[in-house]
Amino acid sequence: MNDEKSINKEESIFVQYVKKRKELIKDKKVLQTTYLPDELPHRKDQIDKIASIISTALNGEKPSNIMIYGMTGTGKTAVINYIGKELNKIDPDKDHCFYLYVNCEIIDTAYGILYDIAKQFIDDINQKIPFTGWSFEKLYKEFYEEIESRSRVFIIILDEIDHMISKKGDDIFYYLAKINEHLLRSKVSIIGISNNSKFQEMLEPKAKSRFGGESIIFPPYTKKELEDILFDRIKDVFEPNVLDDSVVEYCAALASRNDGDARMAIDLLRTATDIAERNGDSEITTAHVKSAKSSIEIDVVEESIKSLAIQTKILLLSIIKISEKSNEIITTGDVYNEYKDIASIINVPILTQRRIGDLIQELDMMGLINASIKSLGRAGRTKEIKLDIQKEVVERFKKDSIFKKLDDYRPPNQTKLM
Repeated sequence: MNDEKSINKEESIFVQYVKKRKELIKDKKVLQTTYLPDELPHRKDQIDKIASIISTALNGEKPSNIMIYGMTGTGKTAVINYIGKELNKIDPDKDHCFYLYVNCEIIDTAYGILYDIAKQFIDDINQKIPFTGWSFEKLYKEFYEEIESRSRVFIIILDEIDHMISKKGDDIFYYLAKINEHLLRSKVSIIGISNNSKFQEMLEPKAKSRFGGESIIFPPYTKKELEDILFDRIKDVFEPNVLDDSVVEYCAALASRNDGDARMAIDLLRTATDIAERNGDSEITTAHVKSAKSSIEIDVVEESIKSLAIQTKILLLSIIKISEKSNEIITTGDVYNEYKDIASIINVPILTQRRIGDLIQELDMMGLINASIKSLGRAGRTKEIKLDIQKEVVERFKKDSIFKKLDDYRPPNQTKLM
């Protein structure tokens, strides 16, 4: 029996890769973007300010609401998680407050957000609140009663809140902001995190007036700061003589050109390390970083596109098709006409032009297109749109199964277009 297992093992296609791989790093978890180090270089000011604001919760008082702004990779979520860890040290039994985190890009409905917050402090959540099936009003009433019964300060972090509000509106923000008007024994404080510095302009007046609070800006990291972050994170984890300082400096330089994105710098080093290990190389070089950069850019874009809703995919295909037909400037009107044609062919409900304008803005925020406002004088304004995706990614996207009907479509009185 053992001989049979040995034969099967030798026949596996994975054996060649296992034998070739050369381990260069002692602890791979430090190069995960989710890893939380003991210190966060160059974010002391932001940590101190947030901690000083929410420290009042330990005395049973409601901290001011906080809005945190900053580009991707500027340490916003890391700082929030770090503060949560520090808060747990001083209040491990939750005698004074609950610190509750929700990523609103992943959970993007008002019902889902309330449910996710509730399950973090309610034992046997499904015995009290169903995952789905209630009206929002009934869920909110139960949520309120559960919070009030605990006589605590609830600090609720809404990460990526702008993504949810741009899609579903600001109802959840409004309800959480106004809950203190009715609470007697408990208190709720909100910390919102957004990449969009104009986030509060997205709110309706009733939500904006109730939120108030303080704003904290996370500026992009400089090249030198990114180097410090990487060096601090990787100290003593690489095998001797496998990582030259120039590799770290190169990762930092590339990330500094991308809005000072520390997440990108870490991803580059992690992927470069993995590529070197897979190749069986004995050291990591800038050539590995260049290969990592190419791989990451394509992977990130493709994953972003895969996650798009069907209407947004149709919109993106509309922009692609117009770009392929002409090098002239693309306007919102051009895109909408193309979008309506494609949506009709694949039998998908046609959205209003205003809603398509919102989706164009989302694609712009994701970096898949560039959309800039152009004034037409008395005729109003329009968006000038340019595609910003690699050719190989475009070709793979066009093969998405949802577009199969386009391949089979034959316009009236015409032969099938090949």
